[in-house]
Amino acid sequence: MTKNSAVQQDAALDYQPPAAEADEGIQHSLFGEILDWMLAPLLLLWPMSIAITYLVAKSIANQPFDHALEDSVTVLAQQVRAVDGKVIKGLPGSARDILRADDIDNVYFQIQGPHGEHIDGDRDLPPPVLDEEELPTSANVHFRNDSMHGTPVRIAYAYVRLEHKPGAEAPLALVQVAETLEKRAQLANEIIKGVILPQFIILPIVLALVWFALARGLSPLAQLQERIRARGSDDLSPIAPNQVPEEISPLVNSLNDMLARLSSSIEMQKRFIADAAHQMKTPLAGMRMQSELALRQTDSAEIHRSLEQLAKSSEAATRLVNQLLALARAENQPQAGTSMQLLSLSDLARSTVQDWVSASFAARIDLGYEGPDEPLEIEGNPTMLREMLSNLIDNALRYIPAGASVTVRVRSDEQHAILEVEDTGPGIAPAERQRVFERFYRILGNKAEGSGLGLAIVREIAHQHGVEVEIYNNPRATQPKLPGALFRLAFPLPPEPPIEESEAPYYG
Repeated sequence: MTKNSAVQQDAALDYQPPAAEADEGIQHSLFGEILDWMLAPLLLLWPMSIAITYLVAKSIANQPFDHALEDSVTVLAQQVRAVDGKVIKGLPGSARDILRADDIDNVYFQIQGPHGEHIDGDRDLPPPVLDEEELPTSANVHFRNDSMHGTPVRIAYAYVRLEHKPGAEAPLALVQVAETLEKRAQLANEIIKGVILPQFIILPIVLALVWFALARGLSPLAQLQERIRARGSDDLSPIAPNQVPEEISPLVNSLNDMLARLSSSIEMQKRFIADAAHQMKTPLAGMRMQSELALRQTDSAEIHRSLEQLAKSSEAATRLVNQLLALARAENQPQAGTSMQLLSLSDLARSTVQDWVSASFAARIDLGYEGPDEPLEIEGNPTMLREMLSNLIDNALRYIPAGASVTVRVRSDEQHAILEVEDTGPGIAPAERQRVFERFYRILGNKAEGSGLGLAIVREIAHQHGVEVEIYNNPRATQPKLPGALFRLAFPLPPEPPIEESEAPYYG
């Protein structure tokens, strides 16, 4: 064997057939699905109906011929009697010829005495098989299926009570008449043909009607599809639910809900872009004005002052852009698919406060932290949570006067890990507490510098973590004119891991 052939053989042994395509990835047709579920039972029941029809036809075909056999046995039994203890029959030859007269089937008869002795008829006709405890009776004519010379026959038989001496049990003679099954089979076939042949004509008509009815029933879906395709790209108006069947109304209502959410999202984006463009105008216009002013100045002091204003405007523009990016990142967090992780809320809050210590010194504000020494764990995104807490601290430092204090607190109750940021500033009026979370919203009369995006970012990140931001007055405020503000977020505690058997406590 050559080296190449050996390699090919090994490759053939290692070959694995490709996995079958998953059924979930195959697009199914609603029309074909319904048609399958309608036609499959129909095609399954049709052979069953043929088999049942055949059995019923055989039963119907047996009835008239069984009546004829019963009459023959009754007439023959009337000709049998006992004379001087001997069984005799009064059946003339012409009557025997009439009994056997049949152009299609063979007819057999037999008369046996009380002791099984042959009296007349066909000797080969088998006698009825009785159980050991079963006694013959002359009450009625009985029927059974048997065979004669290897041919199936239908046999009617009866026991005839003979004359007997008083006090002795009357002897019984057996009378049997048998007939082959040709006429019965012909009649059954005729019945089946009369029933089945129309079905071959009706079945294609039924299939065509089912196809037409199904296409007619699904036509509202096609009409709905055409109406949706005919819409303009900017048409997000709801679909009229009264123009579709009742069964499609839940689907249309769901589409209308989705269109409403999409329309709201697009309007929000348009408003956000317009507000962002409007907010960017101010620092950019200031930068341009200060740069033009610096170019016209000849005094170094005036140039320096213009450059300072230019630096402040660029700082404000940079902050605005960073907050816009942070807000966009927070809003797109679910689409980004960033998974949550287990983190220590107390450690994150402590390190974030440390990052703002220098800014608090510059603003002459006392920034502090209160929290447990041990880690308090929650599930969240550390980058987004740090951004959220930074905006809360920055918001407090900007809107409270010098000499006030800001405290970041982490605590817990039975079900939640609680993050609080409280200050001793002017506070937020109850009527304004919902509006301060809107983008670019600024409380009237507030002269502090800001873009109005910080609390919008806080609310968006909180919603990504399934948390609501609550605003209260600071319960620890000491000055009536400075009620302070308390921002509270309650994070659900993660479930405790199950205790394994090896770690379970043992109580001996």
